[in-house]
This record gives sequence, C-alpha cells and structure tokens, in this order.
Amino acid sequence: QVQLVESGGGLVQAGASLSLSCVASGLTISGYGMGWFRQYPGKEREFVAAIGWSGPKTYYSDSVKGRFTISRDNAKNTVFIPMENVNAEDTAVYRCAEESRGGDPSISLDDYDYWGQGTQVTVSS
Repeated sequence: QVQLVESGGGLVQAGASLSLSCVASGLTISGYGMGWFRQYPGKEREFVAAIGWSGPKTYYSDSVKGRFTISRDNAKNTVFIPMENVNAEDTAVYRCAEESRGGDPSISLDDYDYWGQGTQVTVSS
C-alpha cells in the first residue's frame, strides 16, 4: 500500500529553523511531482511548496518564499522542506503529497493523489 510518512515537526521558537521530511513507501517518487501543504485547525489545506519529478523546478507560496526550500532525494524516496526563520503563522500540521499526472509541480491540492497524515509544527511567538 502507498504510504507517505512525515517527520521532523515539533515546538520551536520564532526565528529558528526546522526541517521536515517525507518518506514514501509502496511507490517510487522519482517519476512524480511532490508537494507540501499545511493545515490550520478547522481550515482546509493550503499550498506551501512543490517540486517537479526530477527537480529543480519548484513553486512556493508567497508566505514561505525565501524561508522554506523544498528538495528531494529520489534515491532515498524522500522529499524535504527545510524551514528558516519560522514565525507563528507557520504553526500548522504539514502534510506531504504525491501527484501522478505528469510529474510537474502543482499548487493545487486536487492534483495530488496520495497524502501523508501530517506532522505538527508549533512556533512560539
């Protein structure tokens, strides 16, 4: 079965750095675009970052551009999102996702077919 498992979340101080990872099993991510979304309590998922099947083509939301850097290691079947200079607005559950419709990165959650359960990031203001 396909699984995406995120890790690396936790409680950090505003201005600090944090790095999340997402390991896939049941599929090989090398042929697919991968994305990160975040979700606040009671709200829908919102786009954070995406990367194409081979890199380095990437998309970022305006709120994280220059602070977050999505990357991938296909040999390890893993996608990363190092986060710099985090702030209270970054507090959310972060979920990774995989698309299977051509390998291009996408900002639309509807283009993604598989989702992880998420990892919590909490930033003290």
